[in-house]
Amino acid sequence: MFLRVATPNDIPDIVALERTPMAREFVGQWSEERHLNNITGGDSRYYVNETDWGEIQAYAILRGIQEDSRAIELKRIVVAVPERGLGRQILKELIRIAFLELGAHRLFLDVFEDNSRARHLYESLGFQYEGIMRDAARRDGRWCNLHLMSMLESEFRQP
Repeated sequence: MFLRVATPNDIPDIVALERTPMAREFVGQWSEERHLNNITGGDSRYYVNETDWGEIQAYAILRGIQEDSRAIELKRIVVAVPERGLGRQILKELIRIAFLELGAHRLFLDVFEDNSRARHLYESLGFQYEGIMRDAARRDGRWCNLHLMSMLESEFRQP
């Protein structure tokens, strides 16, 4: 699985991927400026996966990489064409990066309550359900619940 660390030059392609109909349903919509501030702020790392011809087909954001608590958030993962296994491969690599390269003690994420496909994927890779964050996000003008999930370093290291 090839992931490379994204650069500010990748932000227009990341924003375009974020604006696809599938992504808009389950992913927050950030401006280019917000992404640029985030990628250059020092506490986030963006990763991209590219096709053989250099087109970004997926991206992910890890945040909190400088936290003393060693709790890293998987803020976002977006795949251009879902249900082909790419998201699973990327998520496995992100888990490895978080624990083995970035020294995470805890990797956590939130997911829309109605995104059962993503919740199933996270659970299948070892993320544990922690609870509901009520009315934690707005989508299409209405408040939505998010499910909080995490994986601890000890769970990652279990055979």
